[in-house]
Amino acid sequence: MTPEKFDVVILGGGNAGIGVTGPVRRAGMSVAMIEADLLGGTCPNRGCTPKKVLVAAGHALHEIERASIHHIAIGKPKLDWAALIDREKDMIKDIPANLARSMARRNVEVIKGHGAFAGPNSVRVGGRRLEAKHIVIATGSKPRPLSIPGAELMITSDEMLSERELPDSVIFVGGGVIALEFGHVYARAGAQVTILEALPQLLPAMDADAVARLQTESERIGIRFRTAVSVKRIEKANGRLRVVFCYNGTEHAAEAERAVNGAGRVANVDTLDLAAGQVEHANGRVAIDSHLRSISNPNVHICGDAVPTSPQLSPIATYEGDIVGRNIVEGPKYSPDYASMATSVYTVPPLASVGLTEVAARQKGFSIDVHTNEMLDWFSAKTYAETVAWSKVIVDQSTDHILGAHFVGHSGQELVNIFGLAMRFGITASQIRENVYAFPTFSSDIKHMLGLGHG
Repeated sequence: MTPEKFDVVILGGGNAGIGVTGPVRRAGMSVAMIEADLLGGTCPNRGCTPKKVLVAAGHALHEIERASIHHIAIGKPKLDWAALIDREKDMIKDIPANLARSMARRNVEVIKGHGAFAGPNSVRVGGRRLEAKHIVIATGSKPRPLSIPGAELMITSDEMLSERELPDSVIFVGGGVIALEFGHVYARAGAQVTILEALPQLLPAMDADAVARLQTESERIGIRFRTAVSVKRIEKANGRLRVVFCYNGTEHAAEAERAVNGAGRVANVDTLDLAAGQVEHANGRVAIDSHLRSISNPNVHICGDAVPTSPQLSPIATYEGDIVGRNIVEGPKYSPDYASMATSVYTVPPLASVGLTEVAARQKGFSIDVHTNEMLDWFSAKTYAETVAWSKVIVDQSTDHILGAHFVGHSGQELVNIFGLAMRFGITASQIRENVYAFPTFSSDIKHMLGLGHG
């Protein structure tokens, strides 16, 4: 087998891998991208993009629920689930072809197949062997496998985005982002939803007070939760699925038409033959340096969901891919900074967050001012008949800089970006408070969130 030589070989054709191609192709480097499935990876094909189509339907149902408060008389809505799934599929169907054209314009050779290391600077794919100065691991993530008896009876988010029949009841094993986002859509569509979480708190990386508000709102629409549980097995029963779990030392069981693996995702690196690439790893986590390189083979770069230390989010994957591309071109100059990156859990309404939680800020030894606001009685919240409107902004007393901001409702998924921008560029809480915002908007409430009284 005669090796083919490239400057860069990218394992994976998702957002991270595509992010790499910009800097390296502008520098004139030759690039091969290996992708076994659809270009674009998880986010546009079976993740955030199609999911948001369903979330948008959930928002519409949420608005309809509140119509009577605005003195609008309507009948009971009926969601055509099959047609909604068809709409979702129609909206994303052209993404892989569009990305293929984009890669062709960049003169990136896209190779269909599964790539794996054949040496520290080589990759095999099908009957080909590719050698490169730089190899990039951008293989994304996959649902976290659960070693529960009967786990094979569960479906994942992939199937949830394809099933044209709405189940009457769903149990999520795991209380992470997937469970909450899909749970809100399912519950608003009329399904009975139960979420079982092993840890004491849902969404453990999020601010505990924000999660508590989201849980209360989730329970209001009928979602049932059990935290601090241990799932023992999943079995068929009466044409349905029974999930057996322990709670407070007692065995319980819940039945539903579907059981879903909602335990999050793990790096998709177990079939790459990392040992052949001299890439140090343990328990599916690649050991990396501050420049997103393998600590044992600096010619191997890692970006996207395969990075073990960053949130598995599409914008972060693109950001990391660009950093990897620039480091390949210019040498190891750039390191990612995640401190000011905002994130949202797209429930209805969403939970949005940037920076440190209150607990984390105190653990790091900051002297902080914590501005917490229950905003349901604020004019803006009452105008739009919000069902939950809450914020918490954490400010460093010594510098007046924003350390963290957390929202549930109140268009927090948009407001959080203002705080992220402030954190990145050192805009102080006083400067944010003194800014003049368009009125009446949710943004105009920011100054009140920081202590000027409320609207």
